[in-house]
Amino acid sequence: MFAPEEWGIVLLSLQVGAVAMVVTLPVGFALAWVLARTTFPGKVLLDAVVHLPLVVPPVVTGWVLLLAFAPHGVIGAPLDALFGVSVLFRWTGAAIAAAVMALPLTVRAMRLSIEAVDQRLESAARTLGAGRARVFWTITLPLSVPGILAGAVLGFARSIGEFGATITFVSNVPGQTRTLPLAIYSALQQPGGEAMAWRLSGISIALSLAALVASELLARRLGKGHHVL
Repeated sequence: MFAPEEWGIVLLSLQVGAVAMVVTLPVGFALAWVLARTTFPGKVLLDAVVHLPLVVPPVVTGWVLLLAFAPHGVIGAPLDALFGVSVLFRWTGAAIAAAVMALPLTVRAMRLSIEAVDQRLESAARTLGAGRARVFWTITLPLSVPGILAGAVLGFARSIGEFGATITFVSNVPGQTRTLPLAIYSALQQPGGEAMAWRLSGISIALSLAALVASELLARRLGKGHHVL
């Protein structure tokens, strides 16, 4: 039913989404923690910057990434000088674009999870002699896990659906950056490509639907857990 080329596109999309999710998790959690538990001048601005990819055109995000990771860019130049690598026109660049676009959803889900943790439990643990690190690892983090997982799933779903920033940043290179959205776009530009577009669209919808269902189940689990507490 699916040609080897189409299976390659699906596997590349899953690879890009998985790497983007792994890269986004620690960064997203750190940002979520800062936004949920700290107060400092410029917090509103940081929150706005984190969520900026949700509101600006994805092409703008891709263009900014292209400028940053270009051979003479602020990130691309050190990468080339120190490691001799470039992410342009490669799947690693597609993963970076997907991670940036997925970050706001990931941070939001994690932030809500952290804010939902009853801080009275943390205070009680500290009064019993537990240090901040122990409170975090034994109370805060375990209670936040459902939200963290929900954020990861949402980030993965957003990653495999990313189009605008990816095509602007790393172009549409078969076998390297041509993920599901870009492959569907390419198929629609070719005579007789509608059948391939239908098949890839079906896979994309199925993957996104599965991710959304999983995220909703995790969110309900989170709500029930805090209700019991």
